[in-house]
Amino acid sequence: MRTLNLLAFLPLAPRMPLYARLLMSLAADPRVPGSRKALLALAAAYVASPWDLVPDRLPFLGGLDDVVVVVLAVDAFLEGMPVGLVDEKLAELDIPRSELEDDLRRVRRAVPRSVRMAAARVPDALDGIAALLKRTGVEQRIRKMAEGRMDRGMEEQPA
Repeated sequence: MRTLNLLAFLPLAPRMPLYARLLMSLAADPRVPGSRKALLALAAAYVASPWDLVPDRLPFLGGLDDVVVVVLAVDAFLEGMPVGLVDEKLAELDIPRSELEDDLRRVRRAVPRSVRMAAARVPDALDGIAALLKRTGVEQRIRKMAEGRMDRGMEEQPA
């Protein structure tokens, strides 16, 4: 099995802020499916979480799982986007499509195909979970609970 080569990601470092703006722009767009947005949210939650597959206290290896999760989530997120929508956002941010494609190719070569394929299934799984929650009525109960908490939070704030 091929291991993840972190050196493949070094050329991407200067473009990370630009790609972060691309992801934020896409995530804010109402045309992007909720499952794709949830994928990014789950990756961000994993990175922020104190629990890791590889403990952060291990030198060098500690951050490796965070990098893998983010790379897989971003790749799966972009893979499911309509080309026209991505092109629109690339043009808005003045990012050449060829540059993005080259960087995605570099990332895909660095991550084993089996791992990429597994990550690519996550948005469909999230869609399935959302459909199940909706069918069973759990979604409405969660929304009502969340609205109740928001209402209580507003009451507790001093004027």
